[in-house]
Amino acid sequence: MRRFRRAALRVVGGVTAATMAWAAAACGTQQEEDVPQAATTDYPAYLLSSPLLTSNAGTTLGASSNAQALSARVYPGVYTPGPAGQMIPNTDLATAQVLPGENRQVVYSIAEDARFSDGVEITCTDFLLAYKAGDMAELFGSYLPLMEQVQSLDCTPGAKTFTVVFEKKMGGRWRSLFGPGEVLPAHSIARKAGMSQQQLTSALVSNDRPALADLARVWREGYNLDAFDPELQVSAGPYRIEKVGGKGEVVLARNDSYYGDAAALERLTVWPGSVDGERLSAATRIAVADVSGGNKRWIKSAERDRPYDLYSEPGALTDTLVLGSDGVFATKEARGQFAACVDQAAVAQASSSVSGVEVAPTAAHVVSATDPMRHQLADIADPHLGVDVGIAEALRGSTVRIGYMGPDQRKAEMVEAVRASCEPAGITVVDASAEGGDMATLAGIAAPGMDTMDAVLRAVDPAAEYGAMELENTETPALRGAEEQLWDEVTAVPLAAQPRSFAVDPQVSNVNVYTGLAGIGWNMDRWQTSED
Repeated sequence: MRRFRRAALRVVGGVTAATMAWAAAACGTQQEEDVPQAATTDYPAYLLSSPLLTSNAGTTLGASSNAQALSARVYPGVYTPGPAGQMIPNTDLATAQVLPGENRQVVYSIAEDARFSDGVEITCTDFLLAYKAGDMAELFGSYLPLMEQVQSLDCTPGAKTFTVVFEKKMGGRWRSLFGPGEVLPAHSIARKAGMSQQQLTSALVSNDRPALADLARVWREGYNLDAFDPELQVSAGPYRIEKVGGKGEVVLARNDSYYGDAAALERLTVWPGSVDGERLSAATRIAVADVSGGNKRWIKSAERDRPYDLYSEPGALTDTLVLGSDGVFATKEARGQFAACVDQAAVAQASSSVSGVEVAPTAAHVVSATDPMRHQLADIADPHLGVDVGIAEALRGSTVRIGYMGPDQRKAEMVEAVRASCEPAGITVVDASAEGGDMATLAGIAAPGMDTMDAVLRAVDPAAEYGAMELENTETPALRGAEEQLWDEVTAVPLAAQPRSFAVDPQVSNVNVYTGLAGIGWNMDRWQTSED
């Protein structure tokens, strides 16, 4: 890590006072008396293309802002998606066993030494809270679609084992349950909400909504990074959040209480996509960067010092319009009429032009645009590619507001492509990104009168996005049935593969490209830096 400090000092010594001030502001904390405070630019930098807003990936805000990019190694899942698309068991945390029966059951055994960074054991109560948060989505403000498939979670408070029972014909993708950033410390949330452990478990088991109101608020808002609380956000992974800087950057420190292999780097700083890459590069050496949003200009000037290894490919996620269920989209017929005016090929071309990565259009929900299985669904999905003005005209005179996390030039061009293809049908499409991209403001999710958008453009994981569909297994007949169901209900319109681009310092080892929700940082605890 000393190499990164020396590189930063060499570069900063020759830059302007404005850049020096920018780096100083990024410290994010005031110096206490004469105790020197390390700058967030002192550590290897990992630059994202997405915002850094929360470490709770289960909230609507977390799902909308791709919180998994940060929380994957702070609150790891029971299974870790790998770079080849495989689901890797995280046996440091728990093991799982599937039981036969009319309703799929999965028995989870939590590792005996699994504990949070404050020393408190991880128990089934933490998983019970995750389930209840998803089950009571309106109260908690959650977005955990797969929890819709769970019939019950049987947990003796404080125990190290528990059983999940799925609804009939559901649970085919059970390995995606309890994903990164979804299982949080129930004990610290209860403490913050003023509840004892007994009160917590009693309220969870009995679904006592009034008693859970404060707990739900802490779960929903307490992990927002603009009000970081280290006593609340205790870690379950190889890294813990040490502090949040003035530009929204997050310093991750090695969790010395972690029950698995220790993180290789003592610290690294994760920077949000809103940060100016050129100014950041002038202040510190960027070790790894997700430049999928097109923020690549800084690379050319940075390469005067040392070239980067660049990787670009269509990703595993699908850029999708998630539709509301109220207002203009109150009926499935209206949602289908809107889908008929969306030209996926034009949207994919707009995305490709901005990103520099050629991506294919898709109309498949349940598999990615690069999955060979998509060919088995072509007769169901492909008829929904392109425009059918005759169907779409039934929605003539309507206005559709599309939000997304911005500013984002690529998504802006994609929305413009939708606007252009819907205009001939008399449907007005409005870019509502100025109102935000949090699905909490989506019609049908937001409180009456509080909705500001009818659709949200975001990248989704086909394996974890669609909870209401019947998918008993991942064999072709089940996938075909699920795809038919989703196109009948039209809760979302798939558009194209998400383009992904990464820049990696060649002196950083063990970096493996992954294009799912956790991104290239899926194994950031294994990254290592060489010395000059």
